[in-house]
Amino acid sequence: MPLPTRVAQIKDLEVQRLFSDEDPEKLFTGMTEIGHGSFGAVYHATNTITGEVVAIKKMLYNGKSSTEKWQDIIKEVRFIHRVRNANCIEFKGCYLREHTAWLAMEYCLGSASDVLDVHKKPLQEDEIAAVCEGALQGLEYLHNYETIHRDIKAANILLTEHGTVKLGDFGSASLVNPANSFVGTPFWMAPEVILAMDEGQYDGKVDVWSLGITCIELAERKPPLFNMNAMSALYHIAQNDPPSLSTSGWNQCFHDFIKACLAKEPDSRPSARHLLQLEFVTRDRPNNTLIDLIEKTRKVVRGMDNKNVGRIAQLFKGNSNRPNDDQEASTDDQPSGDSFDPSEPTDSMSSINDRSENSSESGSVNSIQPPSDGSAENSQMRNERLPSDSFNFSASLTSETTPENPFTRDDSYRENFKTIRPTSVVTRQMKEHENEQRQQFSGYKRMRRQHQKQIQQLETKLKQEMDELRDKLDKEFNQCVQANVKELDKLLGRHTTDLEKKEKAAATEEKKLLKTITSQNESELKAFQLKQKKDYKHNKEQMRKELDSTPKKEHEARMRLHKESLHQEQQRAENDLQERQNQKLDKEMRKLKGKLLLSKQTIEQDQLREELHRRQVMKEMEHVMALRHHEQMQSIEYRHTKQIQSLRSEQMERQFSTELTNQAEYNKTAQQDLRKKHSLEAKQQPKELKAKEKKIERQYRAVCKTQMLQFKALQQQVLQTMPREKHKQFIKKMKEEQTRKMAILGEQYRLSIQEINISVSVKLDKSQEQECNVLQDRLRQEMDLLHAYQSKTRLQQEAQHHKEIKELEERVSIRRARLELKIEEDSAKLEGEKTDRKRKLFDRHKRETAEFNREMSSHGLEQLSINDIKQQVFGGSRPLSMIETSNNSSPRNVRRENSFSSSFT
Repeated sequence: MPLPTRVAQIKDLEVQRLFSDEDPEKLFTGMTEIGHGSFGAVYHATNTITGEVVAIKKMLYNGKSSTEKWQDIIKEVRFIHRVRNANCIEFKGCYLREHTAWLAMEYCLGSASDVLDVHKKPLQEDEIAAVCEGALQGLEYLHNYETIHRDIKAANILLTEHGTVKLGDFGSASLVNPANSFVGTPFWMAPEVILAMDEGQYDGKVDVWSLGITCIELAERKPPLFNMNAMSALYHIAQNDPPSLSTSGWNQCFHDFIKACLAKEPDSRPSARHLLQLEFVTRDRPNNTLIDLIEKTRKVVRGMDNKNVGRIAQLFKGNSNRPNDDQEASTDDQPSGDSFDPSEPTDSMSSINDRSENSSESGSVNSIQPPSDGSAENSQMRNERLPSDSFNFSASLTSETTPENPFTRDDSYRENFKTIRPTSVVTRQMKEHENEQRQQFSGYKRMRRQHQKQIQQLETKLKQEMDELRDKLDKEFNQCVQANVKELDKLLGRHTTDLEKKEKAAATEEKKLLKTITSQNESELKAFQLKQKKDYKHNKEQMRKELDSTPKKEHEARMRLHKESLHQEQQRAENDLQERQNQKLDKEMRKLKGKLLLSKQTIEQDQLREELHRRQVMKEMEHVMALRHHEQMQSIEYRHTKQIQSLRSEQMERQFSTELTNQAEYNKTAQQDLRKKHSLEAKQQPKELKAKEKKIERQYRAVCKTQMLQFKALQQQVLQTMPREKHKQFIKKMKEEQTRKMAILGEQYRLSIQEINISVSVKLDKSQEQECNVLQDRLRQEMDLLHAYQSKTRLQQEAQHHKEIKELEERVSIRRARLELKIEEDSAKLEGEKTDRKRKLFDRHKRETAEFNREMSSHGLEQLSINDIKQQVFGGSRPLSMIETSNNSSPRNVRRENSFSSSFT
């Protein structure tokens, strides 16, 4: 995907709002290059609309790693856009021009490091306290918003014309707190930053450590371990005790402040808010401390620049005097008076520490940057970050950006272009880009960054694999549960259907029985009625025969009475028959209902037994699946942990190999430099000897001349008093004496030359041998320090891996225990549900049985209880009650339940 060259091409609206769509080439004028940063050059410019003086950092993001550069630009712009504090650099706008981002910010005169470079001596204690107070106020603001600066040092603590302290260089800042990236400038790095990728994360306390190192830098002009290789300094910081002030004459409160900032353990290190309350910061001092320091520095810088301008002007005019120029060149960078300390050593490593590179949270490290890729990019952008990113500025007057003669500029421009940075600093910046140690450390930084990226990619990949497996297992488990629910619903539906069919069959059977008994009763009643008719006729005829002899009236009366008696008797018999039929019908119907009730209860018991058995089987399936899923998750967790640890081990060995290679290259370079120095000294030795020989020769000639004059004077004096005849002999004698003394002087001259040659050679040999021994000892110490650091790191990684495995085992064990506890709870819950369902069914059946018995009693059928019906239906062997069923499970069920219990306990 191509990167945007205009604001309108930015798809992310949030990022688009960070940039302005104005043309920066038309908006800003007077572009004067004043420094170089990691992404490119920094310029002093003026806004044509508001007239405001700003600093502009041009950041190129094409070529190699363009996407990564663009992301770093977005992160820096987003960070500085969020900052709103008087002690942090102010954001003025950001613009796009082709593949270059123009970041406009508040212009500052320079940094605390520039003050040290100008005066060549440490700051006063009150000046350091004022700088620390402003820096701590800025850090307190950043830390309150859960951000980390990660590159606090004198070069990134800026000073305004009004004496305000501001924090700059947010290219290394982290928007995430805590973080674990390898970021910062080596000599100012906190131990937890160096070990972050190996041991864990860090927070804003790393800025407090860097501020403590900065205090030592301001008090001694250089941070601790500055004479050491940058890589070796990292190893030293990681495993040795914190540094302290090496010079005397400082107050105890300053020592206490530095000691508090440089606490080895981050938890013991105070916060920025707490440090603002310490005596070193809160004690009384003049309000104009920093203003006076700035004014004094500006005067010195103007004087230094005027000397340079004057000398170059003479060169242009052709009136330069080379001896005078050489003499002036030796004093150009020295302020007058006691501000210059000639005994102060200069270290080539200042190019690594005073000029840090831009870095991002993903693992870049300040201080060393590789050469740019591509000639076009090399010609435009420098790969070394300005000490204060884009906020440290100089008064560089380059002909490249100013077409007019710099010596004819008027005072109004110089007054508008205020700075406390001398031009020599900018010149030194340009030369430092070719530093081999920068390239070496940049490669080391890229490797650490790549390692972190590989770990993050692997963790993302493994997390995705873990999530996919978890989703798959969850889906499988849910499908199993849903299938069990469907199967159970199907079983319950079948049970309901069976019960409904049974109820319909019972109703049909009742109707059939009622119809059968009713039909039988009707037939029996008809037969009984026919028999009664026959009996009535027979009795009637028999009575008529008996009354044939009686009078008619009496006959009729007795016949009427006899008929009435027969009718009543037959009616009573018919009523008795109907009553017996009704009782029989009722008994049979009650008996049938009892049978149906028992049959229904038996079916419900069987259905409940089947349902509970099915529920238990389903629950067993779910538990077995849950255990199997747990084993699968456990297996993949162990495999992922092993992969990550294996990658870490490979990266650590690769890192160790790179560190050893870099140290060996550094040792080789140091030895080569020393040999070059010795070779140069050996080449210069004949010249020095020749100069000394000429000096001795001049001395010899003067002595010889003196001797000749003395002889001549003595000869004239003696000849004046000596007879003439003895003159010839005396002159001859004097000549012999003169010749003898001249020979002695000649021998002394020869011995002096020989002695000087021997002494100079011996002195040079001893000096070179001593330098070789010192270098060998130092390199051996650094190599031993590297081996000790690597051994400690290896042991720490092994301990970390062992800790991770142990924590993983504990997590797996806890998860297994929770799963087994859940299985036991589910089993206990299921058993409780089974018992409850059985009890409820038994209670309902008991109520139904009692109700049936009460109905029997109310109909006078006490002898026909439900037990009698059981006896009649089942022939003495009755079905088990629910209580009996629950207490006397079948051996098959008992074995199944026992196996279930033993599987999950």
